[in-house]
Amino acid sequence: MESIAEAAEFERTEIGTIQIAPEVIGVIAGLATVEVSGVAGMSGGIAGGIAELLGRKNLAKGVKVEVGQKEAAVDVSIVVEYGYRIPEVASEIQRSVKRSIETMTGLSVVEVNVHIHDVHFKSAEKTEDEETHRVK
Repeated sequence: MESIAEAAEFERTEIGTIQIAPEVIGVIAGLATVEVSGVAGMSGGIAGGIAELLGRKNLAKGVKVEVGQKEAAVDVSIVVEYGYRIPEVASEIQRSVKRSIETMTGLSVVEVNVHIHDVHFKSAEKTEDEETHRVK
């Protein structure tokens, strides 16, 4: 995950400051993204070469975050499930990411950009499973 600042100063209280690391925003964005129906997984992006499907272990993979003191901008790169309407999936990701970050951090999300890097076909997955079962 890429970020502009190491940790943006978020809020000063009577007893100190509260800082939220950009990695935290990235994990929130990643989780909000993979929970959307039609998302097969996160993508490492074009720079990484091949898009990869990821579990929940590295939710910030495929997420780029810019965090200021009051605002955040997010880019997410995904793999979409075959058969879903891409514009609807992308719009739902934008709503989900914005809502999750604003609710959990109080930051205003000014931008959520969704990059679709690949399409995942379930039929290919079933074929691999069937081959695996024949080997047992």
